[in-house]
Formats: sequence, structure tokens, C-alpha cells
Amino acid sequence: MNQQSWRPFLMVSLALCIGTIGTALASPLYPIYQQLWQLLPSHITYIFVAYMFGCLTTLLFLGRSSNSFGYIRTLQIGLFFAIIGLSISVVASNAYILGFGRFIIGIASGLISTSAMLGLIYTIPDSHKASAAQLSSIITVLGFGLGPFIGGAIAQFSKYPLVTPYLPVIIGAILSLISLFTLKTVNTVKQKFNIAPHLELPEPQFKKLFFITSFSAFCAFGSFSLFASLAPSFIKDVIPWHGPLVSGSTIASILLVSAAAQFILKSMPMHSALNLGLSMLITSYVVLAVCMLMHWSILFFVSVIFVGMGHGMSLLGAFALIHHMTNVKNRAAVVSTYLFLAYLGTIVPIIGAGYVSDHFGFTTGVLSFCVSVGLLCIYLLISHLKIEIS
Repeated sequence: MNQQSWRPFLMVSLALCIGTIGTALASPLYPIYQQLWQLLPSHITYIFVAYMFGCLTTLLFLGRSSNSFGYIRTLQIGLFFAIIGLSISVVASNAYILGFGRFIIGIASGLISTSAMLGLIYTIPDSHKASAAQLSSIITVLGFGLGPFIGGAIAQFSKYPLVTPYLPVIIGAILSLISLFTLKTVNTVKQKFNIAPHLELPEPQFKKLFFITSFSAFCAFGSFSLFASLAPSFIKDVIPWHGPLVSGSTIASILLVSAAAQFILKSMPMHSALNLGLSMLITSYVVLAVCMLMHWSILFFVSVIFVGMGHGMSLLGAFALIHHMTNVKNRAAVVSTYLFLAYLGTIVPIIGAGYVSDHFGFTTGVLSFCVSVGLLCIYLLISHLKIEIS
């Protein structure tokens, strides 16, 4: 009986894991695309940003789909979009087609992540209900980490590095989609489908803290995205080892460090976690800037560790604070607003860094990111400390 009760949870977990693997799969392949199609650094950032636009579109307009269609149906729609997006990526012959494929994958990611979070809560056995949120976080990080590692490893040793990495994930998504048809839908309160965006701020006394928290997550997501979209290019220039496996492992290691930091320090007070996260991010920008200027390879790996720790601690503190400043009635809408602002970090700074790289050189582009986002982190840290003192 106990084994049967775990089956739905494992199937939803598999769908979430495949969805997140598909989103990060292409990151280590960007230098190959860049060389093949003679792309500028900004073109790579636009392809990366296309995915995030898809994700934000879903979050803004389709975030409540699970409440209308049920989490299983929404998961199936998400996996269908993932299969389409990955298939477009396989046949892409230029940056525009690849960007469109990434946009579709972004829509898939938004649908899968929102519905899977709900699905995991409904399907986990009662004896483990308290662990549902933590398990979903681990599965998500696992998928995001496995994506670039699998993509890089297959591309490194494949005759067709821009085709073969996608195929096992497409097959996995098809099998996962079919398996979900065997699940029975849990009876939940159905809401009328509404595409209108619904974003909301917390109660007035929390507004300042909310913006500090949201923009801290903005910096954390932006930092990871810098490595995910531009790391393969500057790895080629800065460190002696090359190839998609190296860049894929680097991107995966950021998330591994992030997950480890969250797990080890999960009992840290939320304000302290946010302060530590911002401090780590600031340190990572300083180390990365010195690495770019001096071409000291070892500093690149040091910056990866700091950015991973900063990413993990910032998000750990931010999520706890958002939970603290919301209630059952406004939590879903406030979390959507928080994620919307946080995900903008994967778009605005990266487009800026790509644009500067095109016009003033790659080093200048990365340094401009380090300076601008670093100054924002310092401002957020000082503002947060003032709130703590008062």
C-alpha cells in the first residue's frame, strides 16, 4: 500500500525534473552555436532571454492554470510544450529559430514548475507532507544542475553536438507525458480560467522589505544567468580547459553549491541568511572582476563558489521573508509578484552585459555587470541592515 502511495509523487517529480533539465540543457552548447552561426555575445544573451520571456509570460498570464485545469492536465500541457520547444531546438538553423524554441521551452518551464509544486503537495504521502516544499526545491535544483551537465557531456563526445543532447530529454518527456495519463486527478476546487495578470504587494508595513527581498533575488538570478549565458564564452578565454563538458560542469556546480548552502544553513535566521547571501554575491563580483582583469584562472573557480553560495543564501533568506510577510489569502499573488521581479534579473542585466560586450569588448561587458549589480547589492544590504536596526 505504501509503495503505491509513492507512485504518483514520483511521477510528478519525474515530470518536474525533466522540465527543468530541458530548460538548462542548451547552456553549454552556446559557444558551438556562436562559432557555427558567427554570433555576437549579445545574440547569445538574446537566445537565453527568449526562454525567460516565455517563463515570465506564463507566470503573468497562466500562473493559475492549475487551479482551472488541475495540476495533472497543466503538467501534461507543459510537457507537450517542452517536447515542441526541444524539437524546434534540434532542427534550428539560425538564432531566430533557436530563440523561438527557447521561448516555447520557457512557457513549458512556467507551466511545469507551477503545476508540479501543487502536484507534489497533493501526491506526497501524509507521513512526509511537511517535507513537500523542501523536496520540490531539491528536485528543481537537481534538474537545473543535471541539464547543463548532461548537455555538455553528450555534446563533448557526440558527432552531432547540437542534435544528440536533446534526444534523450525529448524521449524522457514523451514517456513522462504518457505516464501522467495513468494518474487520477485529485478533486480540487476549480476556478474559472482567467488569463488576466494578477500581481499584488504585501501589506503596507512590509513594502520596503518586500522590494529589498525581491531585488536581492533579482541579483541572485542575474548572477546565475551571467554564468549560464556568458560563462561558456569567457571560460574559453580565461581557463585552459575547453569544451561543452567544462562549461556544463561549471554551470551545474553553481547550483550544486547553492543547494548545499541552502541545505546546510537552512536553520539560519532569515535576515542573517539574506545579509550573508548579498555579501557573498558582492564578493563573487570582486573576485570575478579581478579574474577578468588579471586572467588568473583559479579566481574563476573561486568566483563560482562565491556566486553559488550567494545564490543559495539570498534565495533561502528571500523565500523565508516572503513567507513571513504574507498570509494565506495574499500569498499566491505576492509570491507571483516576487518571482516576476526576481526573474527580471535574468533579463535586464544580461541584455545590458551583452550589449556592452558587443560595443566595448567582452571583458568590459562582464566588468559592467559586476560593477552595476554589485552596487545594487551593496545598496540592498545597507537598506536591509537599517530595517533590522530599526
